[in-house]
Amino acid sequence: MTGFGEVWRANRPYLVNLAYRMLGDIGAAEDVVQEAFVRWSAAVDVDDDRGWLTVVTSRLCLDQLKSAHSRRELPGDVPEQPATVDPADRVTLDDEVRLALLVVLQRLPPAERVAFILHDVFGTPFESVAESLGRPVATCRQLARRARQHIALERSYPVDDAEHQLVTERFITACSTGDLDALLRVLHPEVWGTGTFAGADRERHGSADVAAGLLRFLGHATLVSAPPQLIAFINRREFAVLRLTVSGDQVIKIVAAPGQDFGRPGSDDGLSHPSGRRWSRG
Repeated sequence: MTGFGEVWRANRPYLVNLAYRMLGDIGAAEDVVQEAFVRWSAAVDVDDDRGWLTVVTSRLCLDQLKSAHSRRELPGDVPEQPATVDPADRVTLDDEVRLALLVVLQRLPPAERVAFILHDVFGTPFESVAESLGRPVATCRQLARRARQHIALERSYPVDDAEHQLVTERFITACSTGDLDALLRVLHPEVWGTGTFAGADRERHGSADVAAGLLRFLGHATLVSAPPQLIAFINRREFAVLRLTVSGDQVIKIVAAPGQDFGRPGSDDGLSHPSGRRWSRG
């Protein structure tokens, strides 16, 4: 069996992202993944570490979803949104799109949600989905199909295509593990990033400059995909929101803004990284 540290580093970003898409709550997602790793460390003769961890994480999420459903609760309660939103407040607008996605997913029965996220979002073969759910492959195909029908009726936002999702996963893993070489490979040589922090607009150009900035401020963050954007959490607080533009198999543009837990531009909460760094420094 591969060493714990290596497996943790290689798979935790992927698993947290997976669990977050199922549960809609970063704390619950991190707890589920931690439990999956505890079980992995006690297991023997694991041939496929990621496959094994994916199955266990999915089952733990399913158990939690079923438990919440039996209590008639939704994991990651969605706050009520105002009737109107200032069109100039793009971050608030993006939050509404993200929350709409979570609302639609939370309306799905637990098994449908797991089947849809595993297969349609993460590209997991139905044979592996069946193992996670403990149901026949044909049943899992039906579950995913029903989930697609429900989502098609309610959603008004795009679901990332497979290529964009693959690039997003590579970006998340590189940032979360602090792997500069991997990050440079996923960034286009002419990538540029822009964001408004501490009341000032900032831009970085070129893969080396953008990568340095990303690792400086997101090196200790947990990144998750919440289409159409990424959310960076630090200490389970929403630190930043990012939107990626993908060209081919690389990221060509990144737009970033402070997360809702660290205030809006110009507010005191939006000035500092939780580790003490200031967003306004180059």
